[in-house]
Amino acid sequence: MQIRILPILLTLFSVTSVSAQKCTILGQTPLTAFPVCGTSTFSQSAVPICANDSIPVNCSTASISYWDLNPYWYKFTCFRSGSLEFIIRPKNAGDDYDWQLFDITGRSPDEVYNFDPTVSNSIFVACNWSGVPGNTGTNFSATSLIECASIGSPVGTVPTSPPPFSKAPSLIQGHNYLLMISHFSGSDQSGYSLSFGGGTASITDTVPPHLKSGSVTCDGKSIRIKLNKKMKCSTLDPGGSDFSIGPTSSAIISAEGLGCGVGFDVDSLIVNLDKPLLTGNYTLKAQYGIDQNTLLDNCDQNIPAGDSIVFSVLPILPTPMDSLSPVACAPNSLQLIFKKPINCSSVAADGSDFIVTGPSAVVVSGAFGSCDANNGTSSIVVKLAGPIVLGGNYKIQLVNGTDGNTIIDECGQVTAAGSTLDFITKDTVSAFFNDQIIYGCRQDSIVFVQGGKNGINQWLWTFDTAGKSFSQNPTFVFSSFGEKKIQLVVSNGFCNDTASVSINLDNELKAAFEAPDVVCPKDKAQFKNNSIGSIISWNWDFGDGMTSFLQTPSDHSYPNTNLADKNFIVRLIIQNSMGCQDTATKEIKELHTCYIAVPNAFTPNGDGLNDWLYPLNAYKAENLEFRVFNRYGQLVFETRDWTRKWDGKINGVAQPTGGYAWTLQYTEKDSGKKIFLKGTSVLIR
Repeated sequence: MQIRILPILLTLFSVTSVSAQKCTILGQTPLTAFPVCGTSTFSQSAVPICANDSIPVNCSTASISYWDLNPYWYKFTCFRSGSLEFIIRPKNAGDDYDWQLFDITGRSPDEVYNFDPTVSNSIFVACNWSGVPGNTGTNFSATSLIECASIGSPVGTVPTSPPPFSKAPSLIQGHNYLLMISHFSGSDQSGYSLSFGGGTASITDTVPPHLKSGSVTCDGKSIRIKLNKKMKCSTLDPGGSDFSIGPTSSAIISAEGLGCGVGFDVDSLIVNLDKPLLTGNYTLKAQYGIDQNTLLDNCDQNIPAGDSIVFSVLPILPTPMDSLSPVACAPNSLQLIFKKPINCSSVAADGSDFIVTGPSAVVVSGAFGSCDANNGTSSIVVKLAGPIVLGGNYKIQLVNGTDGNTIIDECGQVTAAGSTLDFITKDTVSAFFNDQIIYGCRQDSIVFVQGGKNGINQWLWTFDTAGKSFSQNPTFVFSSFGEKKIQLVVSNGFCNDTASVSINLDNELKAAFEAPDVVCPKDKAQFKNNSIGSIISWNWDFGDGMTSFLQTPSDHSYPNTNLADKNFIVRLIIQNSMGCQDTATKEIKELHTCYIAVPNAFTPNGDGLNDWLYPLNAYKAENLEFRVFNRYGQLVFETRDWTRKWDGKINGVAQPTGGYAWTLQYTEKDSGKKIFLKGTSVLIR
């Protein structure tokens, strides 16, 4: 969409400013979109001028209305998840094409005109409404899924932004998509080509096409053919030469695709004969027609010549109660399947054509069919007032309903009242279970008990992230504490149920405390108890013969020798009401001095003795800064961490023997007094 600034005022054009008729040509509406195959290049030699409706776009340009102006629509299915790359190449390089991609899985195609593009589960996927002419589409080098309309290009100039390519979107396997391509540029409708490639997603259907089934109409003069997938309408010869039938004297005179008048592909055909087929068995085969092909799918795969289906022409008899779809657990509906279509108007909507009997009372509340264009249905759903929860043998019986009849097939034959079908259900099951915790000191065991009623014969336990079990009554050992999520899925082979609980194993016992690594002479060590658990006793041993039984002991003074540093092992033993214990230890060094000084000489020869220059014993120094200078006043070493020491080198190069000046400033931790010292030290090699 190309938006321009006029010389006097900013005018925002949109496609709503273009007077265009409604689109009626196949492919120009969402419902009649072209089917797409990822291996083909689609070429449109001209784009008829028309417009359908505005399209929601998540753009801040609120004053602009986005429309499918002069559009073509394309539909495809994702057969392998991944990224989608495509390119639209205008035949006239100066043309401006816009596009938007939608995920219409489980939705009507017309919903593309009415949705919220800001919602995360919206049908919006990606778009590009840039006014930049030339090629457009998606690729990996682009950064955004959304490119809005171009705004602000002076009249007479060509827009240069936003980018004409959007980020390649991710497609989901099994999802259905619609791609709208709109031609915004003027009246020049010279067309474009659309091709796919480069992405990791697959939109190419590789399933081989074939004939699936066939049946004859009531008059015996037409054969209904069902295909296993959609095929191109354009490859079907209207004269019926794509098929042969035998053995019979009847001749094929025409063929038609059901829905080809409003679309490009079809999976249901009608083959018409010059005279009715007699009772018997017949084979219909695919063959090369006068158009030199069989039917082709959207990726140009053909139904193999000779592919065939066998069907029977039977005497016209009432359609029996044929079969039931598999009955689910606790069914609230039953689905009847018929060999011939049933006239939908013969099915009483209140369900009175059917009664259900069995071990429990069942009330039928309604019935309906999936009616086609001829008002016929091959299945009837019988709705129940409530689910069947009691297992046993049940029967559904056909009776005369409130409409005065049972059901009538497409040939006008009435299925006799009293016809029945049997089905079996099983009791519903409950996954409810009990649990008992056996507490331990290092691990806990939980005993689980499940009743196994109503024929339960399968159990699947999930014990948080720690393990699984298929036993009815397992015992599981947890080696860690805290909240555990327990889930159980049970089944009797027919009905399933799930139960889950959270169990808090809150008996963890862990000894922990904080204490200083070093203490200076005459200073007291402070202890912070961080132990967890239901603790009833604390036993402190300070390593110097002194003990305490308090939860948090008083500050402790160590004996001052003033001769050498000395290490003490502090131990805390805790115990809970179950008699469980845990121990934590820490080593504390008592320093013989905390006097801060800088050596007057050092020998960095690697012998481990006096190899470094640094402020000694700066345990109580805060905001420290230590600097070293050579004889020329150049800074050769600087640190704010007193444990970081100078090794007599600069950038790995050993410095010469001689005197080096230093400065030291810090704040005394206890008094807050600021100290500044300076001096010299001799480097000796």
